[in-house]
Amino acid sequence: MLNLLRFAPGGRSSYEEYSRRAAPFLKKYGAELLYAGDGYTPLVAEDDRGWDAVLLVRYPDRKAFSDMVADPEYQKITRLRSEALSEAVLQPTRPWGSRRDA
Repeated sequence: MLNLLRFAPGGRSSYEEYSRRAAPFLKKYGAELLYAGDGYTPLVAEDDRGWDAVLLVRYPDRKAFSDMVADPEYQKITRLRSEALSEAVLQPTRPWGSRRDA
């Protein structure tokens, strides 16, 4: 899952706290954070707006993601994420040539 994040004013620290608390849930549902980094000015973009941060998370399948976000304990930390972000895109992906997720 490609995560494109734009922080609300002062939101980076809240997102870092959310990330720290979310890590056990990623593990519980078999997900793995593959990459997390700061965004820079885009080389090609229609509106020249970049993203503050980019993350790439591998989930075993869509069900693992759905189960994680539905977990009542995970729901307790989603406020941190909501407060931290002014905009986000969660873009599911799959490797070219792989089977479609059932």
